[in-house]
Amino acid sequence: MLDLPMGSAIILANLTASASYIAAPVAFKAAIPSANIGLAMLASLGLTFPFNVILSIGIYHSVIELML
Repeated sequence: MLDLPMGSAIILANLTASASYIAAPVAFKAAIPSANIGLAMLASLGLTFPFNVILSIGIYHSVIELML
């Protein structure tokens, strides 16, 4: 689509998927003022980030390999 090499496409996919790490806790706090922002940050970074690094990079690689 963007005529990127596979490595660049994988990094772009990973960065796009990771955009919520910062946005989600702030949106959570805006929607629910009594929300515990520390818990939202823990959930965002402590759960989503390891999943993204351990599993998602391999999934992105497989999908991008099929697309190229």
